[in-house]
Amino acid sequence: MHNPREPYLDALKRILRYVRGTIDHGLQLHVSTTTQLTAYTDADWAGCPVTRLSTSGYCVFLKDDLRSWSAKRQTTLSRSSAEAEYRGVANVVGETAWIRNLLLELHAPLHTATLVYCDNVSVV
Repeated sequence: MHNPREPYLDALKRILRYVRGTIDHGLQLHVSTTTQLTAYTDADWAGCPVTRLSTSGYCVFLKDDLRSWSAKRQTTLSRSSAEAEYRGVANVVGETAWIRNLLLELHAPLHTATLVYCDNVSVV
């Protein structure tokens, strides 16, 4: 950084505290013959009592290993639970497309379709 400021120093301290506090944690990568990319997504409709905005989240697994996850409040008001779920599915589809392209660039392309699971029948 060419022009550090106090907020950057605070952020760096927070990161270092996190690393120090999680030094004994780790990730487990399991051996598997499956080369399937699988995603799970869910959303709550109008979960915020003040703004009535929905929150959606997803997790993406390659084989049996968690590769990506997110949980964010949606920025647009959804008029139904199906619409909130659609927005969540759209987010996870974008993420899985990015992961597939990354694997392609790393010369490890996937030859099967990505499975996306959603718990709302109206979205299917």
